[in-house]
Amino acid sequence: MGRTLHPGAWWLWALSLGTAATRTTNPLLLALLVAVSAYVVATRRPDTPWSRSYGAFVKLALAVLLIRLLFATVLGSPIPGTHTLFTLPEAALPAWAQGIRLGGEVTAEALTFALYDGLKLATLLICVGAANALASPSRLLKSLPGALYETGVAVVVALTFAPHLIADVRRLRAARRLRGRPDQGIRGLLQVGLPVLEGALERSVSLAAAMDARGYGRTARVPAAVRRTTAALTLGGLLGVCAGTYGLLTAEGGSYGVPVLLAGVTAALAGLKLGGRRSLRTRYRPDRWNVRAWLVVASGVAVAALLTLASVRDPAALHPGVVPLVAPALPVWPAAAVLLGLLPAFVAPDPQEPS
Repeated sequence: MGRTLHPGAWWLWALSLGTAATRTTNPLLLALLVAVSAYVVATRRPDTPWSRSYGAFVKLALAVLLIRLLFATVLGSPIPGTHTLFTLPEAALPAWAQGIRLGGEVTAEALTFALYDGLKLATLLICVGAANALASPSRLLKSLPGALYETGVAVVVALTFAPHLIADVRRLRAARRLRGRPDQGIRGLLQVGLPVLEGALERSVSLAAAMDARGYGRTARVPAAVRRTTAALTLGGLLGVCAGTYGLLTAEGGSYGVPVLLAGVTAALAGLKLGGRRSLRTRYRPDRWNVRAWLVVASGVAVAALLTLASVRDPAALHPGVVPLVAPALPVWPAAAVLLGLLPAFVAPDPQEPS
């Protein structure tokens, strides 16, 4: 375990980069965030089936971007524009569909706004893909609190389904190519799809049998008072987190937002701690938070915090205007803040080296 990083550190780093992406629509900063995540993934991901899912997330991000541009082209955009690129045939819609149009003028301002908006979502998806490629789902499940064990199993199984599915598709396509059979187009996809679904079903049955053999779902007897206290703390803590977050997002709740949020987080953590008593399980060679894990998390949090500060101090640099249409510029110190996200490429252990 000395040559591995805690999976939670990778997820916190990637989610922090995703948070930073939500604070800007500057395409240069968003492209820099994508480049930072791609470099870290290229240098630090292990050679495992689930680590190859990064490419699939990149393709999904590109698809989202193209769909966003297509919608802006066909359905129009509320952004006014004066630079008409081309005009599509416009279909007449009934009165109840007022505000919606099909076709018509397509302006450069509308497409630029759609590009910025779609690029922000695409960057967020790529950051999540980086976490999937770097963090082991099984080790992440092992690190969850006992109260979240059942929920964590469901989430981890869902997260590992896509990478295994991609690996099965690649394996079957390679086998069809070796046999001289087509693996492209609709015909190749249909002939590969059935074996992939059969493999997914077999894997699900094997997983269920393994979980049953290991006593999954076994719980300890907990006094009724402890169960009620756990439920009250968890529910009250979640309500406190919601109320505190609402207070932070509104001008009227600025005075009570932070105290209520901290009280809610404390109550929720106490509820999770008490809820862990129901879980009868041990951890074999548990992952430890070390200095490297803290540095990885700190680099991601620093990127998110600095871009949030920049969005308040200099919103024009992080949100380039589209009306009138102006060329985006790369702000110096926000770009330097994004480069802090490269720190895991230098401090995280190389998974290819022997332990």
